[in-house]
Formats: sequence, C-alpha cells, structure tokens
Amino acid sequence: QVRLVESGGGLVQPGGSLRLSCAASGLPFGSTPMGWYRQAPGNQRELAVTISSSGGITHYADFVKGRFTASRDNAKNTLYLQMNNLKPEDTAVYYCNLPSGAYPWGQGTQVTVSS
Repeated sequence: QVRLVESGGGLVQPGGSLRLSCAASGLPFGSTPMGWYRQAPGNQRELAVTISSSGGITHYADFVKGRFTASRDNAKNTLYLQMNNLKPEDTAVYYCNLPSGAYPWGQGTQVTVSS
C-alpha cells in the first residue's frame, strides 16, 4: 500500500532554513505529480507546492513563493522541500501527498519557527 513518510522538521529561528524530505513507497513515484501541504494549529490543511512527475514544473502558493523550493529524486522515491527565510507563520505540520490529497496521509513533520 501507499506509504508517505515525512521528515526533516524542527525548531528554527525566523529567517532560518530547513529541508524536508518525503519518502514514498507503494506508488509509481516517478510518474506521479506530488504536492507539499501544511496544516497550522486550528487551520485546515493547505496545499503549498505542486511538482510534476519529472520535477520540471512546479507551482507555489503565494504564501511560500520565492522562499520555498520543491524538488524530487525519482531514483530514490523521495520528495524534498527546501524552505528558506522562514517566518513564524510557516509554523505547521508539513505533509506530502498527491495534489488531490487522495493517498493516505503520513504523520507529517513539525516545523516550528520561533525566536
């Protein structure tokens, strides 16, 4: 079955950087567009980034555009999210999934931006 395992979160100061990873199994990863989502406390889960199956096309929500970069290594079945210039409002649990969110959700990885 499909399994998505996110990692790389942590506590970082405003302006800092983190790199998240998502290890995928049980799906044709190399031919599957993917997305990064986040859910802040009390808020609905929101789609932050989508990336095409090849990694050549990405789309970013306005709230991360210019600061976050998605990439993927299809040989390793792994999705990445490089997050720079982090802000307190980026604090959330981050998840990977299809752009439709149709796969079972992983446990996510907590990102906390605070001084």
